[in-house]
Amino acid sequence: MSKLVKKMQMDALKATFGQTRDLVLISMTGVKARDENQIRLQLRKKNIRLHTVKNRLAARVFKDLGINGLEDHLRGPTTIAWGASSIADLSKAIDEWIQREKKIQPKVAVADGAVVPFEAAKKFPTRAQAIGEVLALVLGPARKVLGQVTGAGGRLAGVVQAIADRKEGQGQA
Repeated sequence: MSKLVKKMQMDALKATFGQTRDLVLISMTGVKARDENQIRLQLRKKNIRLHTVKNRLAARVFKDLGINGLEDHLRGPTTIAWGASSIADLSKAIDEWIQREKKIQPKVAVADGAVVPFEAAKKFPTRAQAIGEVLALVLGPARKVLGQVTGAGGRLAGVVQAIADRKEGQGQA
C-alpha cells in the first residue's frame, strides 16, 4: 500500500474517531456476514457504530489522538464500536451481542481516553446515573442545612404560637 493511500486511510480514521473518547475493541472472527450485518443494524438503532480497522494504522491514529495503550490489544482482526451516551451503555449493548453470538470476543474498552478492561467498563455508571449521583452529592448538604434552618424556625414559630394562644386564653378568662 502506498504512503498516499495509508495517509488517506489515517485521515479518514482521524475524521471518524477524532472526538470519540469511549470505544470498545472486539473481535468478530467467525461471525457470518449476514449475522454481522444484523448486529450492525441493531446496534445502529442504539446509535452505536462498528468499524473494522487495520491494526497498525489504527494504532498510529489513536496515538495521535492521545489514546495510548491500545497497541497490545490491536492484534488480529479488530472491530471498533463507538457511540451511545456513555461507555457503560456501549459496553452493555456490546455485551448483549456477545451473549447471543458467542464468536464475538471483547478485547478492551476505552473510557474517556483511558484503556480499561471490558468487564470493568460494563460496571461503570451510565451518564444519567453519574449525573444523578453528582446531583445527590451536591444537594445532600444543602438539604441538611435547609432542614436545620427550617426545623429550628418551625419550632420557634410553634413556641411563639403557644405563648400567643396562652395569652389569648388568659385574656378572655
